[in-house]
Amino acid sequence: MDEVRVAIVGMGIGRANARGFLKTPRARIVALCDIAEERMHRLAKELEIPEPLTLYTDYREMCRDREIDAVFVGTPNQLHVPVALEAVKHDKHVLVTKPLADAVGPARELVAAAEAAGVVNMMSLSTRFSRETQIVGDMVAKGEFGEVYYGRARSVRRSGIPSWSPGFVQKGGGAFRDMGVHALDAAWWMMGMPRPVSATAVAGAKFGPRGLGFWDFKPQPELGNQYAADDYAGGFIRFANGAGLQVESFWASHHPEDFQIEIFGTEAGARCFNPLTIYRTVAGTPVDSAFTIAKDWEGVWVTIATHFVESILDGTECQAPLRHGLIVQEMMEAVLESAELGREVEIGSD
Repeated sequence: MDEVRVAIVGMGIGRANARGFLKTPRARIVALCDIAEERMHRLAKELEIPEPLTLYTDYREMCRDREIDAVFVGTPNQLHVPVALEAVKHDKHVLVTKPLADAVGPARELVAAAEAAGVVNMMSLSTRFSRETQIVGDMVAKGEFGEVYYGRARSVRRSGIPSWSPGFVQKGGGAFRDMGVHALDAAWWMMGMPRPVSATAVAGAKFGPRGLGFWDFKPQPELGNQYAADDYAGGFIRFANGAGLQVESFWASHHPEDFQIEIFGTEAGARCFNPLTIYRTVAGTPVDSAFTIAKDWEGVWVTIATHFVESILDGTECQAPLRHGLIVQEMMEAVLESAELGREVEIGSD
């Protein structure tokens, strides 16, 4: 095999990931899949995807296509596992957008199936693969932060509940699985991926059920009536090595937009965004080093696609396997369960 023939499922986040594959020399998009055929035509035209290109409205039929080597899964959370499982069943490599699933049970089933099949399985994580996160993660891995003992991660929107797909606000969706997962995953990865042991949290929905807090401040009473997820969550995760992580996610709030991750180490600290700043003490003097990094979201998608392709064609070790997504899923679900039960919840005890 000298190229990877890719199918894109879901024309939402599939658009960004498709752009990444189009700029990856050894990848070729050969199929699109969506329940709405007009969306596929629109995306193919917008991105100028070369022919031949097969369009599918049934992912099961798509997965039987022997001309497809790998599948990107960009559906609503509730369909990540069914689509990816079908792909794995037909020996196709899978790249899954965040979160891995809508619950822990399906996530575990998918990871077991993908690992048993021996296919390359990877999470598509734009924050983990951002330049800022990669710089800090590399420094931590080299020991430049000393012992990393604490982290803070937050994603705050003023009015940003997604209104373009009911799946976001239905059971299995929610702010924490949509945006909190980015902050949680990247912070956990930069901290060295310690084993989580417990979570304590609060969560709820203060805006969505009232039809408020939706994208661009437009009231959506019809979505409010079917709201069955969180629009905010805040929790604290304890790790086996004694470290802790505070994580927050708000789809709507009376606060300014914010996305930030802070890492605390015995030899250095970091504030990761706007701009990336490393804090140290040198010769008894505080030294702050700010990095000027141009925003390049398209470059992030190219990085993800390239790494996926290299893992398939070159045997490069995958840096974001679905198993990582499973551990993050366990942390997310523990946070939401703790909020529901009103007490601390153990992670991985079953």
